Amino acid sequence: MKNFFFFFKAFAMKGNMIDMAIGIVIGGAFGTIVKSMVDDVLMPIVGYFGSGTDFTNNFITLSDGSFETLAQAKEAGAATINYGLFINAFISFVIVAFVLFMIIKAMNKMKKKEEAAPSAPPKQEVLLEEIRDLLKK
Repeated sequence: MKNFFFFFKAFAMKGNMIDMAIGIVIGGAFGTIVKSMVDDVLMPIVGYFGSGTDFTNNFITLSDGSFETLAQAKEAGAATINYGLFINAFISFVIVAFVLFMIIKAMNKMKKKEEAAPSAPPKQEVLLEEIRDLLKK
């Protein structure tokens, strides 16, 4: 049992595991922010330009009865196909994917600028060039 804890500690304390754990926590927090941005900021704009269209209450009732809203159908326990919620989720996915694409594109652009920046040659090369120039004279 002692060996198990030793190996587990060695495994858990590796840099990659810590980095992954931090990434998961930050990803969860970022997911909450993105969800709020999509649901509370961007979807109302999409609804406004879509002539006030709200897909939330678009559904097909498989049970007997007629319901005006999805909430009423769920309250009555009716089986429904909620294609409106699927459309909202799809639009949200497209918006999130586009935003992430733009973020990654900007990061790659900044990374290329860093790589393109000329760096000073190492001291050894400078000394060797000076020796070469002195020998030429």
